[in-house]
Order: sequence, then C-alpha cells, then structure tokens
Amino acid sequence: MADFRHETERLILRDWREDDWPEFWKHLNTPAVTRHLGGLSDSQDRRRAQERLIGYRRDHGHTFWAVQRHIDGRHLSGEILGFCGLKRCNEPKGPIGDMEAGWRLREDAWGHGYAKEAAQASLSLAFTHFEASHVIALTVEENTPSWGLMKRLGMKRRSDMDFPDTVSWAMGENIIVYRIDRAEWETLHG
Repeated sequence: MADFRHETERLILRDWREDDWPEFWKHLNTPAVTRHLGGLSDSQDRRRAQERLIGYRRDHGHTFWAVQRHIDGRHLSGEILGFCGLKRCNEPKGPIGDMEAGWRLREDAWGHGYAKEAAQASLSLAFTHFEASHVIALTVEENTPSWGLMKRLGMKRRSDMDFPDTVSWAMGENIIVYRIDRAEWETLHG
C-alpha cells in the first residue's frame, strides 16, 4: 500500500512515522486536550492508541492521519498539530462499521480553523476516494467545540443513533452521533 498524503491550503494529512509519536504525545496528552477523551494516557494507553491508528490504515486503507502544517516559516510550521481522518466505527453499542470522521488537535492549534480544514478534507476523501455513502462523527454532549464543528461541517445530530458509553474515553457519558450523507455533502460542496 502506497504512503498516504493529502494536502490542503495549509495542512498535510499523511501516514504516521515513528518519529511523530513523541511530539504528538508531548502536545496532545494534556489535561485540556484529553478533557473529553478519558483523561491523560499512560504509556500502555499511548502504545495501544498508536497500534490502533496503524491498524486502521492496514485494515481499511484509512486512519486518523497525522496532521502537519505546511512548512512556511509561520506559526507551528512543519510540526505535528494532531490527527484527523477516517476510521470504521468500532465502539461497542455504536454503529459498527460506519465510516467515522475524527480529529484531535493540540491546544496551540485551536482557534485557527485547522480542525475544520482537516475535517473538510477528510469528509471529501470519504466520499470521493473511499466511496462512503455517509460519515458519522462521535463526541459527548459536554464537548461543545467538537459537535459545534460537526454542525459547521454540515453534519446533523442523530439522537436516534446515540449510544451508551462502554469505553473509557467517554467517561460514562452517552456518546452522541452526528452524520452527513453523500448527497448532503455534495449539495454543500458541489
């Protein structure tokens, strides 16, 4: 399988490299970033997360890719900002197998539109490259920035698809689902 790389105006979404992980965990294993994601990860949790991300790519051809800013001499140039991309939903009691978009960015990357830019690219890839009929995104009700972005992407809340947490990242809260169909995406982004 060829290495994956997709560029947007300011970002690069690409496959993970071994040397990405120390920088990723340094900036994304913080109380603020992990507030709605089960809290800080110990070394065992970090290793399992890395294995999952690599496994998604191996098993499905897509993953939550490393997000890197273009090198241009400005803020955060060239550094890993976080991840964004696509996986197959594997949450117990969730919509198993549905194409799922997800993102996680470091604190100093918040508020610059990077998450929206990367998520739009991921949704576009889901529909044009990976031929998804629809894409979901998951969060918890308390994570207003996350579901706010889902709405800005044109996704709609599907409370009929919400499901109880049986995983540690949701900390016992109900997991809420947003969804967008291919036709809805094409109408918005023709």
